[in-house]
Amino acid sequence: MNDSLDCFILPVNVELDAKGLRCPMPLLKAKQALRDLKPAEVLRVLATDAGSVRDFQAYANISGIELLGHEARDGVYCYLLRKPLVSPP
Repeated sequence: MNDSLDCFILPVNVELDAKGLRCPMPLLKAKQALRDLKPAEVLRVLATDAGSVRDFQAYANISGIELLGHEARDGVYCYLLRKPLVSPP
């Protein structure tokens, strides 16, 4: 993970606005969006739930999805997720 990326402006393939959704909905919506991505494509998720930080980090650790970066700005949490080239077994 690279925390030096500017999560809010880096070009991505798809952006998901999950602001206003409570945990675990931002992660569940992200999982749905990731299913539609091609391998190596990047999803940006914007959320306002502080609990989403823990959720996205844990999901990246167990799923094979790469958490490229995340940051918070003005109460909005931004995550960059890359779909792996090969699905985990």
